[in-house]
Amino acid sequence: RPQHMLDQSSIDALRSAPVTPKLHLIDGAALPASDGQMMDVISPLDGSVLTQTACGTAADIEHAVKSARAAFEDGRWSQMPPAGRKKVLHKWADLIEANALELAVLGVRDNGTEISMAIKAEPFSAAGTIRYYAEALDKVYGEIANTDPAFLGMIHREPVGVVGAIIPWNFPLMIGAWKLGPALAAGNSVVLKPSETASLTLHRLAELALEAGLPKGVLNIVFGEGAVVGEALGLSMDVDVLVFTGSGGTGRRLLEYSARSNLKRVYLELGGKSPHIIFADAPDLDAAAMAAAGGIFRNSGQVCVAGSRLLVQAEIHDDFVAAVAKNAANFKVGDPLDMTTQMGAVNSARQLEQNLGFVDTATAQGADLMHGGNRILQDTGGYFMEPTIFTGVGARDDIAQKEVFGPILAVTTFKDEAEAISLANSTPLGLAAGAWTSDLGRAHRMIRAIRAGVVHINTYGGADNTVPLGGMGQSGNGSDKSMHAMDKYVDLKTAWIRL
Repeated sequence: RPQHMLDQSSIDALRSAPVTPKLHLIDGAALPASDGQMMDVISPLDGSVLTQTACGTAADIEHAVKSARAAFEDGRWSQMPPAGRKKVLHKWADLIEANALELAVLGVRDNGTEISMAIKAEPFSAAGTIRYYAEALDKVYGEIANTDPAFLGMIHREPVGVVGAIIPWNFPLMIGAWKLGPALAAGNSVVLKPSETASLTLHRLAELALEAGLPKGVLNIVFGEGAVVGEALGLSMDVDVLVFTGSGGTGRRLLEYSARSNLKRVYLELGGKSPHIIFADAPDLDAAAMAAAGGIFRNSGQVCVAGSRLLVQAEIHDDFVAAVAKNAANFKVGDPLDMTTQMGAVNSARQLEQNLGFVDTATAQGADLMHGGNRILQDTGGYFMEPTIFTGVGARDDIAQKEVFGPILAVTTFKDEAEAISLANSTPLGLAAGAWTSDLGRAHRMIRAIRAGVVHINTYGGADNTVPLGGMGQSGNGSDKSMHAMDKYVDLKTAWIRL
């Protein structure tokens, strides 16, 4: 269905539409920053200034948190009957779908994802997530404990109160909905900080929520720099739960802010260095080669679960890597608003510079550059990079250990299952993994042995809302998606009654 919405003339009609400057959305009102400052929104398509947003202050966060707290305490949403909350969330999902093309194109102009991926991964994914939690919210029950019959033990699930959410730039609608869906379904109020480099669609999402009937103050948007408004959100004494997707360094700071303030619960999804393992007995090596390329090069590698480490069994290494390189060479890189483009722009000049720095480091550390490695299409003014493949990557090399978050594939060989497991677990990160094999026993052994929150077998990516996404090790804690995500946004309360 999402792909059927796409036609090039409709996309082209929206690609140059003016984007008015955006202000904070606090208590249902558009408000400037307390000091009046604005910041430019740079489009990665051509390096131009797309529009401006408010550049928030700590005072703006304080205002938004107070608004969220007031909305929570007076019960306008937290005490609304579940059927009422469900009706609003379904209406919101309807509006997201009705405005899907507008949202997708606006997002592409803001963050560079190719439109063929963005339409599905952004508005339609967000709408699906909101619907999932709309349907879930009246199916989460309390419990009666099996205790001494002289007592009644009841376990209540109550919304936590005010949730702070800090959302990254790679898939703002999809990841934003992973936080907003369960947080709002549980009855909480939210203060959301979008990324400085991809914020426009989340602002529009909040406008649609108000249109759907979400009461004012329940969802507030504050733009600004992480070092200012993100820090203020982390240090707030009146935020009960903070959720974040992004870098490990920022995640550590948010934990420190919790310790320095009110010990708010902090849930982190901090990315990965995911191993994609190809055994010689893979059932379809051509399909595996396509999946290996798509798993790192779609959205220019800017995907949390990207299969950035390709581990290939020695006896098929040369032929398999050649097949992956052929797929990479055939990737059409360019204008992300062209329906035929398979890989769009890198999100920002800073991210592109970081990617190219990893290319230099990998070369200096002795890896072999097999394909790509360069910035391309500079005449557009945009931030484009070739799909890049390094072979002969050592397990301790930077591109094997650090999350690049760009279109750079690190290839390493292995001899047998034991070495594959050792290499897979050789980084401190543990978000996702994949393995291709025809041996059912081996598949289950890999699932057990690999330290990752998601392990794919004979596929890569695409897990839906019915299953959780959570990291092990330094990839974070807690889970997005599935019913398990609701646990982050409720408190358990015991009622112990003598009968």
